[in-house]
Amino acid sequence: TKEDEKLKAFATITLNNCFVVTDLKVIQGNKGLFVAMPSRRRKDGKFRDIAHPLNRETRAMIEKRVLELYHRELKRLGGSHRGA
Repeated sequence: TKEDEKLKAFATITLNNCFVVTDLKVIQGNKGLFVAMPSRRRKDGKFRDIAHPLNRETRAMIEKRVLELYHRELKRLGGSHRGA
């Protein structure tokens, strides 16, 4: 599906060596890659984040780090990974 083509990776982050957040997604959007927070589909069909940053600065910090590691992993794999 089109959504599957846009999904490039899943990520897990650890905050302060004491709190883990799983199922972040690296997504190819219209303006480039971005990181989507873990979410759950509600009964009305809409998705709601189940964990998310409380401000833009924290979101930007998480996104920057996740995307840095995503690109590092692509390089490590030699660029042969789909979406590289």
